[in-house]
Amino acid sequence: MMQSATAARIAKSSDDRPLVGGMAPARDDRALLMSALNVTPDSFSDGGHFFDPDAAITRACDMIAEGADILDIGGESTRPGSAEVSAEEELARLRPVLDAVIPECTVPVSIDTYKGATADAALKAGATIVNDVWGFTRDPSIIKITAEHGAAGIIGHWEPDLVEEPDDNIIPRMKAFFSAQVDKSLAAGIAEDRITLDPGIGFGKTPAQNLVILHRLGEICALGFPVLVGASRKRFIGEITGRPPLERLAGTISAHLMAIANGAAAIRAHDVTAHHDAMRVMHAIRSQTMPAADQG
Repeated sequence: MMQSATAARIAKSSDDRPLVGGMAPARDDRALLMSALNVTPDSFSDGGHFFDPDAAITRACDMIAEGADILDIGGESTRPGSAEVSAEEELARLRPVLDAVIPECTVPVSIDTYKGATADAALKAGATIVNDVWGFTRDPSIIKITAEHGAAGIIGHWEPDLVEEPDDNIIPRMKAFFSAQVDKSLAAGIAEDRITLDPGIGFGKTPAQNLVILHRLGEICALGFPVLVGASRKRFIGEITGRPPLERLAGTISAHLMAIANGAAAIRAHDVTAHHDAMRVMHAIRSQTMPAADQG
């Protein structure tokens, strides 16, 4: 299934940009910007800042105004050492935000979860994308739920024993994982043009492996599906720069622009305004075209 899907993608014109989460590219054909909103008390970079529903709702509105193309909302931290929460607790955190934001939202909403029950509730509330950092491996029900809702699926790469993998083998390992999970997704009924791949920067990987993935990202893009990269404030950036999470914006933008240059169709970030500006400048340089609103 992966081989035929890949062949179909590669056969398309290079000007036919792939969909991300079922969305067309931004109006100026630049990469899409997914904003990350963590409604948690313990996320590694902004945990607690938006745990209060009113603060989260305000931040969601701000992110859209700042230029986010997709709003990704999560209710459980995935930082190393964080405690798992039940679907009930996760939904208790998310419901007030989803119920307030989705009816007024002008961009698609993605639910960041690996739990089928959470995904089902969020999709019923109006979310249209399921972003599973475990790539549909933790809860077998989530693939079918995503398909039944006609939702888009983002397949994240996270395997528990990756840190023992030689750096040179990380890309073949990821390609095998994506092949298996795409086949399962298609068999469950998720539409081919609603599948996106995420290499899972920072999830169970060493800093050196993250660098290899970003450098060789084109090999993942060559599988024929749009690729989303989320390196925002990740530990490997801190190890390079010596800076704590909230001071890693420059390093984050560097990593994300490199990802776009290497083929990423979208990036996931916390700092929307800075990324929106950086991505517009990058696109203007690459296309040698000034944005229409800025001409004259």
